[in-house]
Amino acid sequence: MLPASFQKNDKKANWLIGIFSVVVFSVVVLLGKFKLTVDLGFNVHIFATANAVINSIIAVLLIAALVVVKKGNYLLHKKIMMGALVLSILFLVSYIAHHLLAGEAKFGDADHNGILSEEEIATVGALRYVYLVILSTHIILAAVILPFILFTAYRALTAEFPQHKKLAKITWPLWLYVAVTGPIVYWMICPFYQ
Repeated sequence: MLPASFQKNDKKANWLIGIFSVVVFSVVVLLGKFKLTVDLGFNVHIFATANAVINSIIAVLLIAALVVVKKGNYLLHKKIMMGALVLSILFLVSYIAHHLLAGEAKFGDADHNGILSEEEIATVGALRYVYLVILSTHIILAAVILPFILFTAYRALTAEFPQHKKLAKITWPLWLYVAVTGPIVYWMICPFYQ
């Protein structure tokens, strides 16, 4: 096993993780109420594409991290997981930028007017329900997963490996699901971007 990277301080960690998680959740919720109308000179949906790529890389990293930890390569596991955490921060910045600059797209809104007509709903048919199920589970789990990720990382960085492993059994599949469904949501919604 690896030595601790941080000195254990559960009280401070609980506060920092709790505050950070609430702030991130609040910012993401508030994004739906704001849209900046700024001409950046490029297609702002590049951020959504970047988000899909970042999420795909995170999914690959999560799988790689599981493989290497099963082989007992704890140092490589730590490096891969730290990479996934850094990419998650980059994702968050890009996600905020996209939603502030592009606003919300609606699945099936072929004429990009922000209103789904009966004809547009009929055109996409049952695929709309598939999209909404994937999107809703993605959003719910993305909202819930952040404190789990942070507490799991904290337990590893303080060398509390039994607790880390116990949390990781919950965190890893949820994080992987969020990382995989993010690009799926992007692929399904991108034809309806303005």
